[in-house]
Amino acid sequence: MTAALSRVVLASGNAGKLREMQALLEATGIELVAQSALGVGDAEEPFGTFVENALAKARHASRATGLPAVADDSGVCVPALGGAPGVRSARWAADIEGGARSDAANNARLVRELAGRADRSAFYYCVLVLVRSPADPQPVIADGLWYGEILAEPRGAGGFGYDPHFLLPELGRTAAELDAATKNRLSHRGRAMHALRERLAQARLLPSGAT
Repeated sequence: MTAALSRVVLASGNAGKLREMQALLEATGIELVAQSALGVGDAEEPFGTFVENALAKARHASRATGLPAVADDSGVCVPALGGAPGVRSARWAADIEGGARSDAANNARLVRELAGRADRSAFYYCVLVLVRSPADPQPVIADGLWYGEILAEPRGAGGFGYDPHFLLPELGRTAAELDAATKNRLSHRGRAMHALRERLAQARLLPSGAT
């Protein structure tokens, strides 16, 4: 019988992702610890798909710590730009400008490349992969989508990444203008985490009494 999860490594050093995923896992009884707190560096993300990158990151963190690991690979996809930045979202500006990754530089490139385009639709995509061990042959996989539009001018002080430019037309607010609880309920990561919790429950991997 597979043992329930109790402590899981998050295969990311992104403080915003850790904060969101801790909140989303709070009711499960699973302790989420950042890989950086255990001395683990970032894995390579050489693949062209979200799921392959997430799996590589999860296996890397599990191999380095000996613990189950969960990884997220996510980004914003803009149809008018052929789906870019997509899997390159976190390093999109650095791809052409060099230097360190920067939310500000990524957003500036997005606004620049959408200038003059009528179609400003976009969606955030998130895939979550959980492995119980580095060689887990049955990783638990879940994903989520969040649709919106790209604004030329940023709004809001919350969130991270492309959130200040990601408008939710039905709410009239950007992702950066939402409180944390609302964002966690509506976002691509929140939807993916909800699906992941359901899959973990079905596999009897949640601690007893978890919701």
